Amino acid sequence: MEQILAVEVLLVEDNPADAELTMSALRERHLSNRIEWVKDGAEALDYLYCRNNYAGRDSTLPRLMLLDLKLPKVDGMDVLREIKQDPVLKVLPVVVLTSSAEESDLVRSYDLGANGYVVKPVDFDAFNAEVSKMGFYWLLTNRVPFH
Repeated sequence: MEQILAVEVLLVEDNPADAELTMSALRERHLSNRIEWVKDGAEALDYLYCRNNYAGRDSTLPRLMLLDLKLPKVDGMDVLREIKQDPVLKVLPVVVLTSSAEESDLVRSYDLGANGYVVKPVDFDAFNAEVSKMGFYWLLTNRVPFH
């Protein structure tokens, strides 16, 4: 019987180019084999709550969520708020990966419970390096209390 591996990273990103760069950087450094990419905040919540298109999925939480802030349907801040208020989901490490360098977004993200905040570099090599460093820490070094 084949074992299905749990998703390691839930990538919440509406920009296909940024999503591809992020997934490529994680895979290139062998930091994550199982990445689930969702394109808006509503789909992220559906995934986490195992509802709608994700009703049949294993309810195991990913090891890390990379969350963009500017999302269609449900804004990234609203996704973050809901996750961190949920007694089951609040242990999920959430790193905001966004193009916003606004201090107000940074402060609000941490106020809502973000575990990290990374501004997407514009340069390809810098973007690749940042995602790699982030992935190394959150996926290989950091430990979380999953049950």
